[in-house]
Amino acid sequence: MTNETVLLVDDEPAIIQLARLYLEREGFRVIEAADGDAALAKVESERPALIVLDIMLPRLDGLEVCRRLRA
Repeated sequence: MTNETVLLVDDEPAIIQLARLYLEREGFRVIEAADGDAALAKVESERPALIVLDIMLPRLDGLEVCRRLRA
């Protein structure tokens, strides 16, 4: 059983719900964000081990989130 944190970033609640179901079943702690700005804030505060990032997000798209995280 792992306790690693996974950040799911998607603006579709059904996708978040499905991914959360499978990840939690495998023992991961799941946090979520619905847009790029919220994702960056969660990364800062939670320091997830893995980020599952949608490309098409409101406000700040997934590519820009990725660029900022890598910088």
